[in-house]
Amino acid sequence: MALDLDIAPGRSSSRDRFLAAYPAYAGTSALDALRAADYARLDDSQSVYLDFTGAGLPAASHMREHTEQLANAVFGNPHSASPSSSAATAAVERTRARVLDWFNGAGAYTCVFTLNASNALKLVGEAYPFAPGGRYLLTTDNHNSVNGIREFASAKGAAVDYAPLTVPELRIDQPTLMAELGRPGAGPRLFAFPAQSNFSGVKHPLALVGAAQARGWHVLLDAAAFVPGNRLDLAAVSPDFVVVSFYKMFGYPTGVGCLLIRNDVLPWLERPWFAGGTVNFASVLDRRHVLAPREAAFEDGTLNFLAIPAVEIGLRRLAELGMETIQTRIGCLTDWLLGRLLELRHGNGRPMVRLYGPATCEMRGGTVTMNFYDPDGHLLDYRRIDELAGAQGISLRTGCFCNPGAGETAEGLTEDDMRAADALGPDLTLPRFLTVVQHRGKSAGAIRVSLGAVSNFADVERFLDFAAGFRDQTALAVGAVSFDIETCRVIRDGG
Repeated sequence: MALDLDIAPGRSSSRDRFLAAYPAYAGTSALDALRAADYARLDDSQSVYLDFTGAGLPAASHMREHTEQLANAVFGNPHSASPSSSAATAAVERTRARVLDWFNGAGAYTCVFTLNASNALKLVGEAYPFAPGGRYLLTTDNHNSVNGIREFASAKGAAVDYAPLTVPELRIDQPTLMAELGRPGAGPRLFAFPAQSNFSGVKHPLALVGAAQARGWHVLLDAAAFVPGNRLDLAAVSPDFVVVSFYKMFGYPTGVGCLLIRNDVLPWLERPWFAGGTVNFASVLDRRHVLAPREAAFEDGTLNFLAIPAVEIGLRRLAELGMETIQTRIGCLTDWLLGRLLELRHGNGRPMVRLYGPATCEMRGGTVTMNFYDPDGHLLDYRRIDELAGAQGISLRTGCFCNPGAGETAEGLTEDDMRAADALGPDLTLPRFLTVVQHRGKSAGAIRVSLGAVSNFADVERFLDFAAGFRDQTALAVGAVSFDIETCRVIRDGG
């Protein structure tokens, strides 16, 4: 029998204090049953998974149900009228309707299936009619896939501006943002921000959507980090564009996301190319094409028609669990984690951990980002922390999390720091940049712990024990990292 780590010996006193402080946690016991039934591999392997912002964990029953569905049906390429194609089309359209129902957008929105949230953002960037006199305004806190849209905007002559964050909580500087939104423009204007930061866990006010629209802006909402633990109601708040990755919500399937487009915005978009599946007519002789209507114009090539039906299964499972239950569990565990981290002190009284973002759960999700410091105040290399955590079976994430703006603000990086790094020229990589700023007493990355639906008290305590192990350890004693990653990918040579 697998050890129930949530009630492991030696934890009763700490757990009792936790339950007394967060009585609502007891009402989330259905998630403990789910973990035992569908995620036994976590406790069987003594693994602590703390990277739910990176990816959700797939449930065993979710994958089994989808496998059985594929094994008992004949699905073919949807671009035909054969029985197998019709079956695939029906499954895809049933899932599309389920997605729109989940976000309460049926009738008002079009659901475009994409590879992931980044692919959805690229569709917006390339099709939005940026022009001279127009603007692209985004918050400093944004994923790189949102930052990347600035290349489309600049190429078409639109101005690109960033709204800053407040320090230390890393929330949007709303007075400055409102001033930016109030500036006039002579062309189409697009404002982009995340519903929840993938760096700090901050939940940015969804009321900004209506405020921007009232000032004549279209709004792009990155909901990828928000929707795994929160319900987004598109009848209550109605961005023009919303992007989602489903593996962030329930771990499976990967390679399927969606772009939700408000129907009255569809005529504004201008696709710069066409592909198989996106046209009603195309000719080589007269070099003419006619785009298909609505979502078909954006779903390039053949959809992942075998994986998409798994999304419907995932949404049904979330509905059965209840988003309020998930939100309660994440909130209780996150608040406990924040409080305990802030209590960690070296023997000389200096704090062991520096948190980035809010120190409480007010308007924040289950993403907690930090760096560790030694008794003399020297920064511990986050890459070494990652290495040591992995040796203890703890999966977390380190780096800048594809969100350089939030990280630069959190660490107080300046234009002078950037100029020092620019001197490296084309050889500039994140590790080399880190070396430059470390010499200036700063960091270019951090440690991120993120909680999800099946996280439990024992997971949090295992991490806190790990963190406490750095008490009174000097940077020299902790040691240097034994690996280096030049890019955002780790590639092992199997030869």
